Amino acid sequence: MKKTIYFYIALLFGFLGSAQKITTAIDSSQIKIGSQFHLTIKASVNAKDKVVFPNAKNFGALEVLESYPIDTVKNNSQYELIKKYGLTQFDSGRYLIPKLVVKINQKNFQTDSLFIVVNNVKVDTSKQQMYDIKNIIATEEEPSSEWWKLLVLLALIVASGFGSYFIIKKLQNGKVKEEEFFASPIEKAIAYLQNLDKKQLVQKGDVKEYYSEMTDIARTYIEESVHVPAMESTSSELMDALKKAISEKKMFVNREELDKFRQVLENADLVKFAKSKPLQFEIEKDKSIVDKFILIVDKALPRTEEQAEALFAEEVRRKELKKQKFMRTAISVGIAVVLFVISVGIFAYTFGLDYLKEHHIGYTTEELLEKEWITSEYGEPAIVIETPKVLKRNNDEKIQNNLPENVKSANRFMYGSIIDDFSIILVTTAFKDTTKLDLEVALETDLKELERFGAKNIIVKTADFENVKGLSGKKSYGSFTAFNDITKEDQKMSYEILVFAQPGGAQEFFLIYKEDDEHAKQIMEKIQNSIELRKAKQ
Repeated sequence: MKKTIYFYIALLFGFLGSAQKITTAIDSSQIKIGSQFHLTIKASVNAKDKVVFPNAKNFGALEVLESYPIDTVKNNSQYELIKKYGLTQFDSGRYLIPKLVVKINQKNFQTDSLFIVVNNVKVDTSKQQMYDIKNIIATEEEPSSEWWKLLVLLALIVASGFGSYFIIKKLQNGKVKEEEFFASPIEKAIAYLQNLDKKQLVQKGDVKEYYSEMTDIARTYIEESVHVPAMESTSSELMDALKKAISEKKMFVNREELDKFRQVLENADLVKFAKSKPLQFEIEKDKSIVDKFILIVDKALPRTEEQAEALFAEEVRRKELKKQKFMRTAISVGIAVVLFVISVGIFAYTFGLDYLKEHHIGYTTEELLEKEWITSEYGEPAIVIETPKVLKRNNDEKIQNNLPENVKSANRFMYGSIIDDFSIILVTTAFKDTTKLDLEVALETDLKELERFGAKNIIVKTADFENVKGLSGKKSYGSFTAFNDITKEDQKMSYEILVFAQPGGAQEFFLIYKEDDEHAKQIMEKIQNSIELRKAKQ
């Protein structure tokens, strides 16, 4: 789960009343073939107006290369929504940008049509020096030529998935067939009674079906073990036959237990034929009586030596089947694991171990420390830092479309996440004026954001910051716990938050790593000492 730290963003909506207005402009009336120019559509609207700008791949004969996020500017009592498009054309000529439809509160407004001239690129061949055709130079094989390896990888993964699926399915089907054979009638009855509860018939309101199945299980057991015609008998006939059999076989069954079982049969008849609706505790009581009664009857049954031996042999057979099932499961899992390892190996060979670590496994902090580091410039106002990996821009369009009035731009760059071994989050903010951020307030806001994105039990310390290059600012540091979705446990993390400010701009830097990770501490120190700032552009 990727978690990010946002610089504070305010949503600017209020009640404004003014007329709606659409204006259109282009930044150039002439371009060269293939060059990009910008079309800007501005809509002056009220705060509550819903505006939908054009969304198409082509505007007339012109190709839309890029559709930029909407900028919002508050202008007195109105909001000005600014939408930019990057357009081009690859044939020379004079082209019309047609009237485009902007919807405001489901009402169509049209933009002005504009002309753009696309000129040929002139090449003076008389002054162009001619060269002999060069010999073919061998180059490194492009990754595209390694597609067959990827196909093998995918085939192995698919085979592993399907193989595991069908093996498990077969095992499951085999399990069902095996359960049809029980060592004795009592085991069968117990299994069916347990399965009856799993059906949740009572919870579904089907009490009649519940009592029917429960008494049928008991009747089947009595018929198979005591050998009386229980299934075709009425409740009274069953009890009479059961009492007679108990007497003839000299079975010891308490009269009280017989009376309880008889009462269950009568309750079942009332439910099935008189639409009786017993309460929940009554249903549970009847079920408990049936469970106990069949065990009492089974214990009282007289058994010959041959019957005892048969039961023992059946139990041995069931244990063997269980062992075989376990072996099949172990083998199928083993095959899947082997195929997975082979797939990973082919993947690493095809794309390189670095690619695998970069996109799937990740690097350890020791590997990050030993890698060749990269010095890059990020955001506006620019911050120059040296990092083991390039930070990737990660801006949210919704946030970008709702920047505060005095904010010109806000950019976020990151590596890793809040629960990774090591992560970096950088936020740069440029103001439209000479506003200077209050560092104390910024730190408080950042700590709240840290908590909002999963940090718990945050320990906070604050101090002034200054690196070897003389850059100064404020910092918060300490530790927190965060829930790891992979391990399903809380893990202890350390953090440092650095904030810098200058007239017209601000930078916020988050460094997060596992507590007691010495390599991560070295990375953090190296990054901090590399930080340089550029002045904000006014």
